[in-house]
Amino acid sequence: MSRQNASEFRQEVLDLYDDYAHGRLSRRDYVRKLGAFAVGGLTVEALLSSLAPNYAWAEEVKPDDPRIKTEMITYESKDGGGKIKGLLAKPAKGDKFPAVLVIHENRGLNPYIEDVARRLAVAGFLALAPDALTPLGGYPGNDDDGRAMQAKRNRDEMTNDFVAAAQWLDANPASTGKLGVVGFCFGGGMVYQVAIRLPDLVDAGVPFYGSQPAAADVPKIKAPLLIQNAGLDKRILDGAAPFEKALTDNNKTFEAFVYPEVNHGFHNDTTPRYDDAAAKLAWSRTIEFFHKQLDS
Repeated sequence: MSRQNASEFRQEVLDLYDDYAHGRLSRRDYVRKLGAFAVGGLTVEALLSSLAPNYAWAEEVKPDDPRIKTEMITYESKDGGGKIKGLLAKPAKGDKFPAVLVIHENRGLNPYIEDVARRLAVAGFLALAPDALTPLGGYPGNDDDGRAMQAKRNRDEMTNDFVAAAQWLDANPASTGKLGVVGFCFGGGMVYQVAIRLPDLVDAGVPFYGSQPAAADVPKIKAPLLIQNAGLDKRILDGAAPFEKALTDNNKTFEAFVYPEVNHGFHNDTTPRYDDAAAKLAWSRTIEFFHKQLDS
């Protein structure tokens, strides 16, 4: 099936998907409300199918790409979920690389996030993408079940899982000792939390449309931030201005971009919310930022 663009859907339909994807709508209510837009021969089933992730679209870098090496590793998260699995990706040539922790959305380590890790390896980084669903058996193969599984995990324990991942990655023999963190949606909010918890370890953070931390935690952040938000993402944008003011008031280093007329999740190339121009620009800025902050 060819990729459909956001412009092919009414914004109300994309907003319903966003509510469903973030647990604000049950599947039953999601299907019921989509029914209002199933007109002119378009069925609810067809709408559901066109909005659901297509994992084949996400594969920019194949797992066997000769430019990189990948392996599934296990690290210890003693204050979190115990033994956590993750995809480790690095350039095929070289011994030491700046490291980047990749934090998934609210559905576990799906093929899109695995591909993000491989993209970082192609760009010259040692990338680790943990799976917070490991204690429940790991990412189940589809995002709907992944969301349901992740909702069952304790948020504090998951935070500890990613903190432990950052520590494991920073200490990895292939790491130069420079550490960046990038995350999307749930993972974007988690970028802030890892930067707050490990201010002397994290050297750069790139949150994509992540929930902002409490203002009281802003003074704890030391890492420069590159904040990436979507122009149609009212929920996140409502908190952006006060958070950025708190960063400024505390003399923090940051740059914030809002990509106009795109939806939350615009970087995720498995759903119609993906915006090619915004995603590519945001990613090029991300790579440039990480090289600037981590290469020296």
